[in-house]
Amino acid sequence: MSIPIHCAHTRLADPHSLQPNPANPNRHSAHQIQLLASIIQEQGWRNPITVSRRSGQIVRGHGRLEAALLIGCETVPVDEQDYATEAEELADLLADNRLAELAELDEGDLKTLLAKIQQTDPSFDLELTGFMEDEIR
Repeated sequence: MSIPIHCAHTRLADPHSLQPNPANPNRHSAHQIQLLASIIQEQGWRNPITVSRRSGQIVRGHGRLEAALLIGCETVPVDEQDYATEAEELADLLADNRLAELAELDEGDLKTLLAKIQQTDPSFDLELTGFMEDEIR
């Protein structure tokens, strides 16, 4: 399956060749992976999978890898990065998800943005924003 790539990346890789970091504490539900797969299929690759040149393991993008495998991607965009130490690499792995969790959502701004999406494209599937129909209501 060929999916457009809209993000910067170092190389393309077979997703089966990528090595998840076994220390990654994040677990992705089947629902989350299916939603991510749908977003990738609909909008293309907007973020690469980050791989450490030091360890060869995934630092960011474990969920994207699972989504790519689910939809049968033959290649995925990979951003190779240098980490001076294992501690630096693991800290980036943790911070990538934790920092997003710490953000606060302004419901007024969210409603405005969802309305703008619908106004711009009434047929757009709003669940591709990551919010489910009951949450949007």
